[in-house]
Formats: sequence, structure tokens, C-alpha cells
Amino acid sequence: MPALPTAPGQKSPIESYLHVLHALMLRDMRTRFGASLWGYGVVVLWPCVHVFMLIAIYTFQKLAAPLGDNRALFFATGAVPVLVFQYISREVMKAVIMNRPLTYYPQVKLFDVILARILVEIVTGFLALLVVCSILIAIGTNPVPAEPFTAMCGYLAAIILGVGIGTINVAVIGFFPGWMIGYALFSIILYVSSGVMFLPSYMPDKVYYWMKYNPAMQLAEWVRSAYYPYAGIQVDYLYVVMFGLTCASIGLLLVKHVVSKMQG
Repeated sequence: MPALPTAPGQKSPIESYLHVLHALMLRDMRTRFGASLWGYGVVVLWPCVHVFMLIAIYTFQKLAAPLGDNRALFFATGAVPVLVFQYISREVMKAVIMNRPLTYYPQVKLFDVILARILVEIVTGFLALLVVCSILIAIGTNPVPAEPFTAMCGYLAAIILGVGIGTINVAVIGFFPGWMIGYALFSIILYVSSGVMFLPSYMPDKVYYWMKYNPAMQLAEWVRSAYYPYAGIQVDYLYVVMFGLTCASIGLLLVKHVVSKMQG
């Protein structure tokens, strides 16, 4: 059945939806970062500060990089994809709590709130990556990987995993609001065991076997393999992508029950 024509001056359903999504993204940025460009800049720079604090600590202690001869490049290639994943998975969960009153408007659905926050976090992560690359260039480090396509796929996998875990988190906090604190603690464990500050493949085989079940560690090694192809880093690409897609599918199914609970 063909779609009904819209009256002159009346927006189509797609235009109306994009308008709602755009408004949610703007509101999201202004309420979280302050109604100024500087406020948003702080959030973009925050993961960059995290990366370069690691570099500064190892530089002052005069510790060599576990792989290669460039500390900045080693830590950046491991930390950036892991932080992209963690920021998306955490902020998507927080979006539902912060913007729950908006879902009382008939034009705004819970999925719209989630999608708007995902888009904001993707843009923020991309800008943070550009800042890190710019700083690396400024200090004389070449940020271009030996295998650019592998690195790009690694960052895309970080986004997929962040969206997947984020939707699971949305469903969990719908029933257990205290999970926000629980996930913050769990994120620390994931980060420490992800290999940002060391090379997991140098661990004993028995330890490394169990560490590979951590998808965040696989992300760090995925991007590092693009910069250090000679290191022979083994990455289970299918495991990471399927883990993220499976979590996203399960999370979206569970979100329906969260919507029913909110409406009830």
C-alpha cells in the first residue's frame, strides 16, 4: 500500500523522526557538557588525558614499552579502542536514567534516547581519536598504522561491542538500578585485564587462555596488530564481533520488557 502524501508544509514521518533524534542529541550534549563548546571539549579531551597520563607515568619511571620502542604509540593503540568501548557501554546506560522523563512524550521512545546517546558517543570517540593522533604527530610519533584497514575494523568492533554491552546495561538497570555502580567496578576489572599497560600474549599460556575471553583485551590486541604486524598477535575477530552483536540482540529484546515496566 503506497504511503499517503503529506500536506504542503507538513513533515514526513522520516523528517519528523530525524528532527526528534537531532533534538535529543543536542539536549544530550548540552545537559551533559554544559551549553558551550568548551564543556563538550572537556569530555572529548578526557580520554586523551587518560592515555597521556599512562605515557607520562612510564616515561618518568623510564620503563620501556613492552612492544616496539615508542611508549606513546603502544599505550595509545591499546587504550583508545578499550576506552571507546567502555564510554559507549557506560553512557548508553546513563542516558536512560537521565532522559527517562522524556519518554512520557508520545514522540519520544526509549529506543530514540538510546540511539541518540550512541550517536553522540560515536562522534565523541572519533573526535578523541583525532586529538590523540594530532598530539602524537606533535610529539614526533607517526600514528598511521602499518595496516590501516585492520585498525579501522578494530575501532568499528569497539563501537559494536560498546553498543551491545550498553543495551544489555539498559535492560539490567531497568530492573536493578544499582547496576550502574556495579558496572563501574566491573569496568575497572575489564580495563586492568585488557592489556592496555602490558602485552597479554607475553603472559603464561594458561593465564593468556582465560584472558582471551575478555573482549576488551581482544580489541586492544586487534588495533595493536595493525601497528605491530611483525609481533604475531593472534586475534579472534569473529568472537569480538559476534559477542557485540549477540549482546545487542539480547539487549534490544530485554529493553522491550523495560519499556513495559516504565509504562506500567
